Amino acid sequence: MSPRNTPIYSLSSTFIDEMAALDPMAATYLGIAGFDHLMTDFSPAGHDARAAHAKSTLERLNALAAGDDADRLAAGVLRNDLELSVEEHAAGEHLRGIRVIAGDLDGARGIFDLMPTDTEADWENIASRMEGFPGALAGMRASWQSGISRGTVAPLRQAIAVSGQAAAWAGSGKGDGFFEGFVQSADVSDALRKRLEVAAVSCSRALADTRDYLRNDYAPKADPNDGVGEARHAFARRRYLGMNVEAREAYDWGWDEVARLDAEIRRVGEGILPGASPREVRHLLDTDPARAVHGEDNLRNWLQELMDEAMAFLIDNGHFDIPQSMRRCEAMISPPGGAAAMYYTGPSEDLSRPGRTWYPLNGRESVPRWGEPTTAYHEGVPGHHLQIAMAVVNADQLSRYQRNTFVSGHGEGWALYAERLMDEFGFFGNPDYRLGYLYGQAMRAARVVIDIGLHCGFTIPSSWSWHPGEAWTPELALEFLTERSSSDDEFNRSEIDRYLGWPAQAISYKLGERVWLDLRDDAKRRLGSRFDLRDWHAFGLNLGNLGLDLLKSEMARYGA
Repeated sequence: MSPRNTPIYSLSSTFIDEMAALDPMAATYLGIAGFDHLMTDFSPAGHDARAAHAKSTLERLNALAAGDDADRLAAGVLRNDLELSVEEHAAGEHLRGIRVIAGDLDGARGIFDLMPTDTEADWENIASRMEGFPGALAGMRASWQSGISRGTVAPLRQAIAVSGQAAAWAGSGKGDGFFEGFVQSADVSDALRKRLEVAAVSCSRALADTRDYLRNDYAPKADPNDGVGEARHAFARRRYLGMNVEAREAYDWGWDEVARLDAEIRRVGEGILPGASPREVRHLLDTDPARAVHGEDNLRNWLQELMDEAMAFLIDNGHFDIPQSMRRCEAMISPPGGAAAMYYTGPSEDLSRPGRTWYPLNGRESVPRWGEPTTAYHEGVPGHHLQIAMAVVNADQLSRYQRNTFVSGHGEGWALYAERLMDEFGFFGNPDYRLGYLYGQAMRAARVVIDIGLHCGFTIPSSWSWHPGEAWTPELALEFLTERSSSDDEFNRSEIDRYLGWPAQAISYKLGERVWLDLRDDAKRRLGSRFDLRDWHAFGLNLGNLGLDLLKSEMARYGA
């Protein structure tokens, strides 16, 4: 079947092409050829150019009439994102892109993880992009400085944390930075090797300059407050959920969900170590060598086996119709220095680069097994991989923009729902693994109350015995999260920095899952014996990624 070619679909494709030229890093992430040798312009002028492009595209889109339902949905997805982008730029959010995950610096360094390294031409692209890296960082610093002059600044905590990331990637100045290590594996001509080595030194120097700028120039003028306040948080909820969410209702619901999961954790833990507290059960699972996987290669192989097993089960039992072109999701170990959480990167547009999960070891030689299967199902199969890669495959149904956008409430909500689905399919028969699943759910519920509590200034409920009526602090948030996390202290501390630097993103998981579950329950009630789970999943995934308000209106059409 040929791709649709209506004016709205054509505009969606044109927007991606134009965006790729304005944001070469995004082009690489999407697998669009021709831009891998360039760096994105992070200067104020670069941000202004991308905002002007979004505004002009929105004007062109609003002048077009939808010819049918597919046009209507494609236009709705594109319009929502463009409107938010224009609003964000007007509010100056681009001038404070300093955060430990999904920030400017993290993105500029991390894009090199996605670049092919097989040929001399690949390394030529890398060399060119590395040569542009110092200029990109200079542009970031110019934008951040402009933010200071406008009083639009990032929190001090984020400035210090990102300075630490820059320090880790810069190394000590003795050739031990990320880029020096990165180019060592290049099998290239002597001339190109010399070029790469020179560029690597320049990249490390630029990282060191950024480290010093954040510590010495930016930090003294950064926002001392960790929370962003109700107004900015409300806008962030719209961005990451694609729907309006009442903060107090979500906060209260989050506490109820935390209480429910706490009780289930105690019940399952009793079966693992009778009479022990949840903390004692976690200690056993974290320290028992027989319950760990040892060594980087063994970890990668085990994670690959988990996803391969899930893929085979879902296909063999007819739960999903998975095209051959996306039946492989690669397990990867991510470079040190980034965020402490596992993450997924989607396939390229032409599927030549597969979907991949990235796991950070953070210096560890052994990893406890109990918390990892549920994460593999979330990041890989049937989570992000089925959702994101399916959108790439559906080129004949979805606009190019629909295939390449990501609304966190939809995407992370689906991935958390996918973990629950694997529980329903019996994949957590091992009590250790089921406890890992429950802790994953509990951590996401804790995120709801921590994120909203910290940013909106809500107090801890007086009905709780733990710090009743007190205001949230990062220290209390860390204590609360640690009791509901299967991860180590380094990860949990990284998580608190993440919530504070990326408001409302972390709540999108549990609130998004709630929407997917409500929609499934609604379909079951409406259709009764006609409800088919495989068909319902296919209908939902074939919509592509979209905001939760749009998802609800489209899923109401299922079975009608």
